[in-house]
Amino acid sequence: MPQEGTASIVVMGVQGVGKSTIGRLLAERLAVPYVEGDELHPPRNIELMAAGRPLQDADREPWLHAVGGTLARHHASGVVVACSALKRRYRDVLRGHAPELYVVEPWGPIELVARRIAARTHEYMPPSLLRSQFDTLEPLGEDERGIRVSIDQSPAEIIDEVAADLRERSGAVS
Repeated sequence: MPQEGTASIVVMGVQGVGKSTIGRLLAERLAVPYVEGDELHPPRNIELMAAGRPLQDADREPWLHAVGGTLARHHASGVVVACSALKRRYRDVLRGHAPELYVVEPWGPIELVARRIAARTHEYMPPSLLRSQFDTLEPLGEDERGIRVSIDQSPAEIIDEVAADLRERSGAVS
């Protein structure tokens, strides 16, 4: 189980970078629950995205607070949540609920991500939204607690890289 300061973890990024896969594997490695942030969206947001319409900040606000509440509720025991959190201010909302938030940002070029999403089916995120997500993405800042990892490696390698960073920062992972 993570030690103090690493209990609330978000795996962020655009669709197709592997947030869910990485989140599940990381939660398994840390022996904490995994939460799919998409499941916390209100029905209206899902309808908008399914129609190919990008969410506006006002649409995201209640969802971000729902994700933040989940992080806060599980902080003592630990949790990993997959959540796009594309903008710095979205991550700031999450940090308002979980001040010691650790963020994992899987990243790859749009061409690689587009190939990945062309090979899968998502319940309500059409590939047409990928460009708007890349346009919105604000990479993890140097002052934000977390790590940016390349998706041009296996999920196991990504988890090892994240675990090493967590270990270096806090001794949280064996």
